[in-house]
Amino acid sequence: MSAPENRAQDPGRGDAGEVRGAGSDATQALTAGDLFSGHRDRRAAESFGVDAARYDRTRPDYPDALVQRIIAASPGREVLDVGCGTGIVARQFQAAGCTVVGVEPDVRMAEFARSTGVEVEVATLEAWDPAGRQFDAVIAGTAWHWVDPVAGASKAAQVLRPGGLLAPFHHVFQLPPEVLDALASAYRTVAPESPLPLPLTQALAAYQTLFAKTADGIRQAGEFSEPVQWQFDWERAYTTGEWLDQLPSQPFIRLFPPEKLPDVLEGVGTAVDSIGGSFTMRYSAVAITATRQVT
Repeated sequence: MSAPENRAQDPGRGDAGEVRGAGSDATQALTAGDLFSGHRDRRAAESFGVDAARYDRTRPDYPDALVQRIIAASPGREVLDVGCGTGIVARQFQAAGCTVVGVEPDVRMAEFARSTGVEVEVATLEAWDPAGRQFDAVIAGTAWHWVDPVAGASKAAQVLRPGGLLAPFHHVFQLPPEVLDALASAYRTVAPESPLPLPLTQALAAYQTLFAKTADGIRQAGEFSEPVQWQFDWERAYTTGEWLDQLPSQPFIRLFPPEKLPDVLEGVGTAVDSIGGSFTMRYSAVAITATRQVT
């Protein structure tokens, strides 16, 4: 795995990959459909616990630079991890010296996280009772699309100390053409009338829909500074076996009927083997951040 970078890629991007007024060009973004309206589908939101061990084993960590920047921008080290899943993000913040409380609606994911030393309370963020507790940062690792963007930001404002940071972030990955072609072929075979999801074909551009929705939710909640987008780019090498192990944990794979999954995996595995049995995935970890205003 190569070291994560924090690059300034766009003319409007400042130092450390920062974009002020995050999500302000929502009308220019590619639509990603219901994939970015997950808070309306609780069954899908709570489906990852079917194989929590695979999820924890195969999903990548986030760049340490992102973790450190969130800590540096927060007034202290008490962190609320929304949709903490199996505790991947929580453990990274714990290792960096933070005290972390996780909120997770899927009991199976919560139990796995607890087994790794993460304190977890089972609830959606919207329904969760903070019992008067306050935090220095509210984070969410590839989980904020399962939260109502306005209600979630309002709850974050309720539990953040003045000057605290709201920082939901997501992994965005771009598949190499050969691997993407194999997935596209599987879609055409199994679901010929369904278009390939935009987050696969035009990854970062498609996800701007989600980032715009996140930023707009923060604005509507009030009590926060203008949202800012941070971007950290990095790469990871996958072998055929490693990618096929992770693939069933991806939500777009669940569009296939379960009995078709072996055929999909075989096609993708053949494609990766044909390019030498490994490939390099380009990732961007993108955060939408805002500070709880002091009143």
